[in-house]
Amino acid sequence: MAVDYAVIVVYLAGMLAMGWWGMRRARSKSEFLVAGRRLGPAMYSGTMAAIVLGGASTIGGVGLGYQYGLSGAWMVVTIGLGLLALSVFFSARIARLKVYTVSEMLDLRYGGRAGVISGVVMWAYTLMLAVTSTIAYATIFDVLFDMNRTVAIVLGGAIVVAYSTLGGMWSITLTDMVQFVVKTIGVLLLLLPIAVVKAGGFSGMKAKLPTSYFDPLGIGGETIFTYVLIYTFGMLIGQDIWQRVFTARSDKVARLGGTVAGTYCLVYAVAGAVIGTAAKVMYPKLPSADAAFATIVKDELPVGVRGLVLAAALAAVMSTSSGALIACATVANNDIWSRLRGMRASPGAQGDGSDGSDDRDGSDNRDGSDDRDEVRGNRAFILAMGVLVICIAIALNNVVEALTVAYNLLVGGLLVPILGGLLWKRGTVQGALTAVTAGGLVVLGLMWRYGALANEPIYYGLLASLVSYVVVSLASKPTDAAVLAHWRDRLAGHEEGSGEVSGSAGEVPGSEPETAPAQS
Repeated sequence: MAVDYAVIVVYLAGMLAMGWWGMRRARSKSEFLVAGRRLGPAMYSGTMAAIVLGGASTIGGVGLGYQYGLSGAWMVVTIGLGLLALSVFFSARIARLKVYTVSEMLDLRYGGRAGVISGVVMWAYTLMLAVTSTIAYATIFDVLFDMNRTVAIVLGGAIVVAYSTLGGMWSITLTDMVQFVVKTIGVLLLLLPIAVVKAGGFSGMKAKLPTSYFDPLGIGGETIFTYVLIYTFGMLIGQDIWQRVFTARSDKVARLGGTVAGTYCLVYAVAGAVIGTAAKVMYPKLPSADAAFATIVKDELPVGVRGLVLAAALAAVMSTSSGALIACATVANNDIWSRLRGMRASPGAQGDGSDGSDDRDGSDNRDGSDDRDEVRGNRAFILAMGVLVICIAIALNNVVEALTVAYNLLVGGLLVPILGGLLWKRGTVQGALTAVTAGGLVVLGLMWRYGALANEPIYYGLLASLVSYVVVSLASKPTDAAVLAHWRDRLAGHEEGSGEVSGSAGEVPGSEPETAPAQS
């Protein structure tokens, strides 16, 4: 195992080194949170694929293949379909808004009063996503070093927190690119063909397994439908995904790069299911389906290759964990803490400068002191959220339920107001707030009644949110014309090109004016 250990140690050291290098580039809020909004298509597509394909898609995807056969690919397929839908239909508009969070988009669309409650829901989702990703370190380090669960979580979590805190999105982007390459080599080019050959090829697998393992719908229509509701729609509205869209250099990059990443997800989905099916042939009586990945890697791969494939699993977990962590910290700082302090500049004032690297916050930043303060503040929040994530991960046992609760709240509460704001001009802030509240309460109530893993909470939560949004929006006064005009300008990218900011401090037209930030 010495060679395998060496591969893992070199990989982890490389992650920290890239975090240090990224720190030298993160000089402003824009650089720290969205990599200066200047990623090209290759880097954008690689990092987007890295963040959506985490431990659940890798270890969990193989486990579903072990349990259901080829139809086990559906969970990751729905993730890929969601990313494709986001990229083709919405990414260009999202990228042109030049905001940092989903809640800032809601403020722009509805007039500055819808962001707080959506920020709390989004923070809870990103926090639990980071927690569940962090827990996965225990599985990987147990295979590698037979390490205690708590020590494994602290070690893996500390490395991610360290490089994320140092360089923000630049560090995460660089590490994600490496992780994308490692996952591609480890899972697609090494583990997949080795597993198929060891299982006797596809003909050998068909001879030894029931025909249901090769039925593309064998997992069940209701399960597939639920995956679509949770994961496909979750891809459309998650802060962790949107924050990557904000890093694109242009709307064309966001559309093209995201389409490439979504297609890659579909290939990855099939690969995971095939690997799991092969593991079922070789180890038909494993105590847990999720143990399939670790077992096949540990027992079937040669020295060196085993270390690289385990590094690929580690890369999958780290990419999702770091993306969720920076999203959680960004929401906590920009959408919750700064609002509670009463010092938030309006969303319209937080775009980038014309060169994509400066924050346009209505103040004169010639000495760069405000930029340095912003970066220090965001670093502090990443560190604080990282410590909180590690502590919760140590205490939490039921990972699946925690992640399901997070996705149910996200989709049940926020899907309708976000997509409604993008697609229906008659939607109002009253409708949006009612939809978030009604959807969230129905989801929580039905999870308490039927259990966290039941399908009813997301079905009826979405229905309650949709009905509330439409009825209350039609019953309330239409959104102010000035707000909608400002929204359309931002969607078209006009305001960014002119460098014009509406109002003394960039407040949203039609909303209550706020005190302008002090000039430096």
